[in-house]
Amino acid sequence: MSDTPRPYRSYVYAYPHKTAYRALPERPGLAALWADEPKDALSLYAHIPFCEVRCGFCNLFTRIGAPDELTTRYLDALDRQAVAVREALGDASPVRFATAAFGGGTPTFLTAAELERLCDIAEKRMGADLRAVPLSVETSPATATADRLAVLADRGATRLSIGVQSFVEAEARAAVRPQRRADVEAALGRIRDAGVPVLNIDLIYGIDGQTERSWRFSLDAALAWRPEELYLYPLYVRPLTGLGRIQDPAAADREWDEQRLRLYRYGRDHLLAHGYEQVSMRMFRRADAGPAGPDDYACQTDGMIGLGCGARSYTSDLHYSFDYAVDMREIRSIIDAYTETEDFSRAEVGRAVDGDEARRRHLLQSLLQAEGMPVAGYEERFGSSPFADFGPELARFEEYGWIADAPAGLLRLSPEGLAHSDGLGPELFSPAVRAAMAAYEAK
Repeated sequence: MSDTPRPYRSYVYAYPHKTAYRALPERPGLAALWADEPKDALSLYAHIPFCEVRCGFCNLFTRIGAPDELTTRYLDALDRQAVAVREALGDASPVRFATAAFGGGTPTFLTAAELERLCDIAEKRMGADLRAVPLSVETSPATATADRLAVLADRGATRLSIGVQSFVEAEARAAVRPQRRADVEAALGRIRDAGVPVLNIDLIYGIDGQTERSWRFSLDAALAWRPEELYLYPLYVRPLTGLGRIQDPAAADREWDEQRLRLYRYGRDHLLAHGYEQVSMRMFRRADAGPAGPDDYACQTDGMIGLGCGARSYTSDLHYSFDYAVDMREIRSIIDAYTETEDFSRAEVGRAVDGDEARRRHLLQSLLQAEGMPVAGYEERFGSSPFADFGPELARFEEYGWIADAPAGLLRLSPEGLAHSDGLGPELFSPAVRAAMAAYEAK
């Protein structure tokens, strides 16, 4: 349909988006924020904002390198923050972490000894039992060294995710991710040797000059390692050549959309034919891969504790974090300020989540999963029907062909609905969140 939203508008991995956050004038205390929250199935996330190189497609909160013992000062601050947060959680009710993750940036930018310290902070300060819960860690070809991987395997990592993006060296250069395929393959070998149960490989489609043939080359190179998971990401930075030479921006956008959709469908079908199941638009899991460990965390309802200056924390009423930036100078300034912070007992930046926003978040995070959303679970939580709360939006999705014929009681996207997840997601943003995102001054 001509009025169908563009398929690649925004990657919706959290709601409300961080660009809708604002400074909290009242700076609420964490102890009060968490006083009445369930704390028996929390998620713990530690953010390490360092990389050896900044990829051309990256808008994550990270900086290149860490001079003057910056990683030591950062871990010192992370330790102080963990002590303050754990104290704020209190002991009036059980505190248990059901899942943990180290992201960034590149956590394995840290040395092996620093990774040991990071795990100690999670365990000794926060009380997380890393060997008893799923622990996911992000890495890169250059930093996936044997000593670092040995630490992570010993401390309970169940999943290692490596950003390869492309096994074609020319495409990696086009995405400003220069790397030799031999180095990538060597890193994958070290990860397999480490014995971590789940290997995830990230690949990107939509790179300038990428074709179905070169895309299949990368897919097959990844499949040769039989990864338990594969993530297929659409590129979100307009190529500097090729499409960028087209005079009409609208025509360039349409052509790029068509290229990405074509490559997405090719990749999806290729993985499905090779024994993978689709979990979401981006995630594919090998059908015969066993579970990475017990996982009773529900992202729609359970709380999240974020440590580090780029991490978010979620209570039922407030999502909060620190300041956010993309510009490298601003990021360096925020990281420096974080390392100098002594008092981590208050929330600084965030956004309140009322009943309407909670409904939107629940629907978004459930609907964008291939398994869909049990309607009864929504009704039990909110006392209302998603069809009453979001009737016009769901009717539009139905008209676009994005809603599947699913078993009774299940609201599920069709294959085309999943393909358009990045167009569907923003359709469910509230007017207030859209206005806040539009008013955000990028820095």
